[in-house]
This record gives sequence, structure tokens and C-alpha cells, in this order.
Amino acid sequence: MRPYLTSARAPLVREVAALNELGESVALSVPAERALTVYVDRRELVTLMTLGAQPELLVLGFLRNQRLVDSVEEVESITVDWDVSAAAVKTRRGISDIEARTSKRVVTTGCGQGSVFGDLMADVDKLVLPAATLTQTALYGIVNAIRLQESTYKSSGSVHACALFCADQMLLFVEDVGRHNALDTIAGWMWMQDAAGVAGTDKVFYTTGRLTSEMVIKSAQMGIPIIVSRSGITEMGFELAQRLGVCAIGRATNKRFICYTASNRLHYQSL
Repeated sequence: MRPYLTSARAPLVREVAALNELGESVALSVPAERALTVYVDRRELVTLMTLGAQPELLVLGFLRNQRLVDSVEEVESITVDWDVSAAAVKTRRGISDIEARTSKRVVTTGCGQGSVFGDLMADVDKLVLPAATLTQTALYGIVNAIRLQESTYKSSGSVHACALFCADQMLLFVEDVGRHNALDTIAGWMWMQDAAGVAGTDKVFYTTGRLTSEMVIKSAQMGIPIIVSRSGITEMGFELAQRLGVCAIGRATNKRFICYTASNRLHYQSL
């Protein structure tokens, strides 16, 4: 049974007045970053900084990627109220040992810093990813689809985007102040598509941000074996991708890219 979710979408941008290099007043759009404090069964868990585009899916995906819940059926409801900047999660049977499991936090890197809990790397070697591949033509199609996508970034900048693809078909596009939030939102969306969730088996994850260890491990937890970025990769992200067999492709712009790991998943073509 899928959980009940409110639909508390917030405005993504705000109009502000500023001065340009000539000292002239100009009207600009800036991303409407806001705090969202998450409560699980009335216990405060974490405060996320977000645009608020799809906050319920963000919270659901956060719980999934932190491995605090094992299935979407464990969550009864997620209620977001922007008047108090809070998301109330009600589970069906509670989360066992939640205090111990959330006692250690690690601050993530990059824009819109967030927290991950200390056991995120636990059991990483138990992850087995499917034998999925991607053609060079499909990779170029992904890059072009992102280029053509209407976005908050084009109007105001200062946000990260993530997307889920099946080959070069875009299934979902999400923007937020942090790439980790956008990834968690996609994870929540995948779970909500049906009782079993949308499998990552034949999917490709795209991000405008760096391929950090957090991005690699969360993608792998979602069962997605191929990740693409227009930016680069960190050392720990590289080592994790090698360890897990994730095909990590970075610096993907126009028809240029670097395949850092698991090149056997990428089918080069004479184009």
C-alpha cells in the first residue's frame, strides 16, 4: 500500500531587486531556498534545505536512501506544512533503533549541504547491480535532452538538476539547491510509481553536480548502474564506482565526455 502524500509544492523562485555593474536597479529571479524540518513519528530527524518543488517525494527518498525504511509500504503518510516549515512522517510500525541509527551524521559536500547518517556505507559490498549498458548515441541524446529542458537554472541559476532516463528518454527532471536533494526526490518518485517501485535496472541517472561518494552510493542503492554528470568525479566517488561496477561518466557536454569507470557498460560507436 502506497503512503498518502500531501502536495505542498512551494514557489521555486522569488523576484528581488538588485544593482548591476552600472549601478542600475534590475529585477531578478533567485531560487526560493527554504528549510524543511522532518519529523518521523513525532521525533525530529533532520532539517533539509530545499526549493520545495516536490517535498513529499524528497522526504520519502531521503528515508529510502538513508536506509531508515526498507519499503514504501512502511510509510503511512507524509504531510508537509509550509506554514511551520515541517514534514510529518507517520510510519505504520515505527522505525526500530532510530536513535542509534541516526546518532552519527556526516555533512555532505557541495551546494545546499545536507546530512547523511554514519552507516550509509554499511553492507555496500552486498549491492549487486544489473548488467545494463548504454550506447554512445543514447548518451548524446541524454546530454541534448538536458540542454533543451526548461529549468529554474536557466531563469535564476544557483540550483542543481538531476534526471532519470531510460536510454535517452527522460522520465523525471528535478531541481533543488543540492544535488543530493534532487537525487532523493527521484528515489521517492521511483518508489511511488507502483507497489514494487520503479526498478533502476535499465535506468541512467544524470546530475549537473559532481559525482561524489554520496551520489555514487545512493545511485547504487537505487539499483542504477550508470550515472552521468556534466561535472567531474571525486577520488572517493571514483573508488566507490570502481568497487561497485558503476559506469561513471563525467564532463558530459555536447559530444565530449570522460568515462571514468566500468567502461564495459558503454558501447562506443563510430559517429
